[in-house]
Amino acid sequence: MTKAGDAIEVEVDGLDVRLSSPDRVYFPARGETKKDLLDYYLAVGPGIVNSLRERPCMLHRFPKGVEGDKVHQKRVPAGAPPWIETVRVHFPRWNRTADELCVTHLAHVAWAVQMSTVEFHPWNSRRADTELPDEWRIDLDPMPDADYAAVRRVASVVHEVLDELGAVGFPKTSGGNGLHVYVRIPPVHGFTDVRRGALAFAREVERRTADVTTTWWRKDRDPTAVFVDYNQNARDHTIAAAYSVRGNAEGTVSTPIRWDEVDDAHPRDFTIATVPARFAELGDLHADIDREVFDIAPLLEWAERDEREGAETPPEPDDA
Repeated sequence: MTKAGDAIEVEVDGLDVRLSSPDRVYFPARGETKKDLLDYYLAVGPGIVNSLRERPCMLHRFPKGVEGDKVHQKRVPAGAPPWIETVRVHFPRWNRTADELCVTHLAHVAWAVQMSTVEFHPWNSRRADTELPDEWRIDLDPMPDADYAAVRRVASVVHEVLDELGAVGFPKTSGGNGLHVYVRIPPVHGFTDVRRGALAFAREVERRTADVTTTWWRKDRDPTAVFVDYNQNARDHTIAAAYSVRGNAEGTVSTPIRWDEVDDAHPRDFTIATVPARFAELGDLHADIDREVFDIAPLLEWAERDEREGAETPPEPDDA
């Protein structure tokens, strides 16, 4: 590492990355800086690269730190280093394209930090075919009056249903108030079918516990319930990646956990100050996700059953 003025240069797996304003405070709760943010991502390097690998990725940037304005950036700007990789995605609603960051190397993450990126929000598809998701995302999102105990109870039911299906779910904290579970699927279904299957799964979980709602668009939804957010499987909907830092004062991290940790772990336990030591001890708890592929055909059968029985069809999220 070399220093020139207010910038430093960091070597990341053979590539040099410039980091300007390394001493700027990004996370005021403990005073962590932009350099601390980079050090965090380097410490969990294999994990963050594994979670982002070959996926279009939206960047949530905080040029003045997390208490400043947030910028949602889809396009890699002109002037990026020649070793940055991108993938082109199309946005039909506006009939536009964007060349989004496509991480394959830890230096790509470090460059994004130089661009003031705190949060990484990847698609659930990869650049080989961005229209065919290979990741089914179960997002347990507590409504305003729900507590984290309700999230834990719902997670137990989610685990139960996944076990019955023969699907292996990989849980992680959201870094906020919820919990995510990822399931690897073969990239053979489009976003519409994956969302249909995710909704059918959510309805099955809802049948088994009063803690759950699936009716996010209705005004009479229960404010004490946990929304199983199947919409996170809609096209161009993204959530924070495993090992992504979140844009709050404490620098919480969306952190993979074991199923046997769900009852005790809390999202606020995991920050840029605590996760590096955990990663050094446990490694990447999602490292084997690509080996556990689940065919969503049973979920699509559930969706067809629900539709035959007159289940209400929710609008697409952009139309709600």
